[in-house]
This record gives sequence, structure tokens and C-alpha cells, in this order.
Amino acid sequence: MCNEFSKNTLMQTLGIQFIDAGADFLTATMPVNSAVHQPMGLLHGGASVALAESVGSAASMLFIDNSKSEVRGIEISANHLKAKRDGIVTAVARIIHKGRSIHLWEIRITDEQDNLISLCKLTNMVMPKRKL
Repeated sequence: MCNEFSKNTLMQTLGIQFIDAGADFLTATMPVNSAVHQPMGLLHGGASVALAESVGSAASMLFIDNSKSEVRGIEISANHLKAKRDGIVTAVARIIHKGRSIHLWEIRITDEQDNLISLCKLTNMVMPKRKL
């Protein structure tokens, strides 16, 4: 489902693929290549934040009735802890707080050896779906 609604979006542009989901988590991967590098050839912090917000927001969408509600990210913070030049990073969003109107997620971005690349926290607001 998540990969379907990602077509023609930033997630597709960045190569983000949703690969696993459970009762309290969602996992996605992103390739690290020149498309997500900063000028020094390292994974751009903004690309990591885009990955974190993508997986955390999609995770909130899995928890709501999408016919009645929608999700908006309202705050994200990120600590970038390790550099990455190439390969794949994996983001796992785990729910910290699941309220009726606020979801709080911790998103851990790791490399192939499970080294922590970035640690992010995302707050999503759940609101009534607007009529178009």
C-alpha cells in the first residue's frame, strides 16, 4: 500500500521503498548515491530527514481511518551521527505515543551493519479529512 501511494512523489524520486510493517512500526529503505549526496559526497542530512518524515507519516496513515482522517507532520528533529557515502540506509519508525490527534514517532536510520546514521523524532497531527 505505501509504495503505491508514493508514485510520482518525493519518495519515488529518492528511491524510498517500504519493506515491512507491524503493529507498532514501519520500515523503509533508501539508496545512498549521488542523488542524495551533499557536495562532499556524503548522504545529505535533508535526505535523511525526508526519509524519516516519509516513513513516520506513512506509519501514522496505517493507524487511522483514511476515509475520515488525514495526517500532517508538524515537527521533526534529527541528529545525524555517522556519515554514509554509498549503499542503503534503513529507517524504522516506532510509535512512542498514539493519541487520537497526535502521533509521536522515533525513527532510527541505520546502515547495512546496523550502525546508527541518524536518530529522528516526528510529531504528526491527525485531523478530520477535508472535503476537496
